Amino acid sequence: SDLYVKQLGGKTKRITNNGNPNYFNGKLDWVYQEEVYGRGNFKGFWWSPNGQHLAFLALDETAVHEFTLVDHIEEDTFRVRPEVTNYPKVGDPNPTTRLGIANAKTGKVKWIDLSEFDEDLLITRVMWDPSGDRCLFVVTDRIQTYAELRAANPSTGKHKKMIRESSSDSWTPRPSPPRWMENGDFLWQSHRTGYLHLYRYTADGKLKHPITQGEWQVGRIQDIDEKDGMLWFSGTKDGAIDSNVYRIGLNGKGLTRLTEGRGSHRVTFNHDHSYHIDRVSSRSMPEEVRLCDSTGKVIEVLDASTCKAASEYQVASWEVHEIDARDGMKLDVSILKPVPFDATAHYPVWISTYSGPNAPTVRNSWNGSAWMQFLAQNGIIVMQANVRSASGKGLWASKACYKQLGLSELHDMEDAVDWLCSNSWADADRVGITGYSYGGFMSAFALTFSDKFALGISGGGVYDWRMYDTIYTERFMSTPEKNPEGYAKTSIIEHAGQLSGYLHMHHGEMDDNVHLQNLMQYVFALQKAGKTNWSMMVYPQTRHGIGIGELRWHARQLEWDLIQKHLKPSN
Repeated sequence: SDLYVKQLGGKTKRITNNGNPNYFNGKLDWVYQEEVYGRGNFKGFWWSPNGQHLAFLALDETAVHEFTLVDHIEEDTFRVRPEVTNYPKVGDPNPTTRLGIANAKTGKVKWIDLSEFDEDLLITRVMWDPSGDRCLFVVTDRIQTYAELRAANPSTGKHKKMIRESSSDSWTPRPSPPRWMENGDFLWQSHRTGYLHLYRYTADGKLKHPITQGEWQVGRIQDIDEKDGMLWFSGTKDGAIDSNVYRIGLNGKGLTRLTEGRGSHRVTFNHDHSYHIDRVSSRSMPEEVRLCDSTGKVIEVLDASTCKAASEYQVASWEVHEIDARDGMKLDVSILKPVPFDATAHYPVWISTYSGPNAPTVRNSWNGSAWMQFLAQNGIIVMQANVRSASGKGLWASKACYKQLGLSELHDMEDAVDWLCSNSWADADRVGITGYSYGGFMSAFALTFSDKFALGISGGGVYDWRMYDTIYTERFMSTPEKNPEGYAKTSIIEHAGQLSGYLHMHHGEMDDNVHLQNLMQYVFALQKAGKTNWSMMVYPQTRHGIGIGELRWHARQLEWDLIQKHLKPSN
């Protein structure tokens, strides 16, 4: 847990000397890698472009509570193997975070003084400007109501505020890194209007003007041509579940769509943007590869992929719909009807969902799921729905779940069920729901707080948000101390006695993300409540997701058995 700098073919210089099992220099802990810098990414140091300085995080885990997992399947022994990890659950102490900047030549470290902030802060980004003269970092409060971009002098450690994003009625999403331009300006993405848009700033953090505006969102920057003052980006201007590519002037004028037709477009430009390759697919069309000119006109279709199986087998086609929720909010829904389809029949419904904040389940791109085709071929309607907080429409919609995870999501899912089952061919008495992780939470939540679901299958679910980690949960729920009502009314465990329908739960024994404790706590509550309409399955040597092929197949077989038993497909 210490940092060293080695000159290639030369000497090694030690930068820190206080690393230990509870103090990490340049290495991230579990919660920082999982919820901030990306699962599996434990790297906590960043070189300046000129190689003169090395910025790094130092995390003190001393106050962070430990959590023990137990592996009951150890080869050649009947002993168990404990695995201990520092894991802060909501309300617990987080790791204490410091930012240091080391001089690569001398090895001396300049620590950034962050005493002006609450000591329970998070540092959610560290990066450099192109010259290497400034270390940029983003600091936020524990429950992430603001995000402040600051610039530090690597030699003196002095720093100043460049941009502050904040919200009074929701969380503030972690900003993307600045996109630097050759003249020193940078582009910045912000949710300040409720929609994610691009803004142009001077090098010292003064706003010049917005580049994109409107009731839609920017996806990612594709390319910039400073000489001609043009910017290419993906966005949702023509549909929240679609992704099109647009061109606009760096002055914010002349917005032009370059991609044709609904769906999800991925574009690759040639060197001067006179041509581009457009790879596009939709729920109704497998990927097609097009050669287009600078205006977006299709010159030639290079590869028109077709679903070859459609000519040999009965393949169902996805439909995309926009429906009204109970308050008039537009929701995107996709359905897969049985094949062959009989409008006079009555089919059960199977819903696959995730529904986590700003994580849409429905995207208008090709879905070739063989499992969902199998369900359709066996007389089941498959439905997916984007609840408002997972619609991709903007922070204004996502924040519906703020401090009450599950409540608005369930209302929207119920409205999608009612819309579908208003058709005589969809049976409202045979509706099931499944999902993993947040989707597992939603499946159990639906069977606890609604009577519209006959069957639920919950994988790796959080059954009480007080058992999940600080950085993710407190972003959306605040802390149990500040939001006790929110935690209580969203707890599936506290409302175990309300379980209706039939719920099956499965969990990985070695899940270091959503602990097996969630399942055991919920099972205990169900037993005490006298509930018998449930079952469970624990998968040994499995973490957050079933990684062993034989166990995945077992889970799928069990899912099909439960569907046949509780939803009784007509085929």
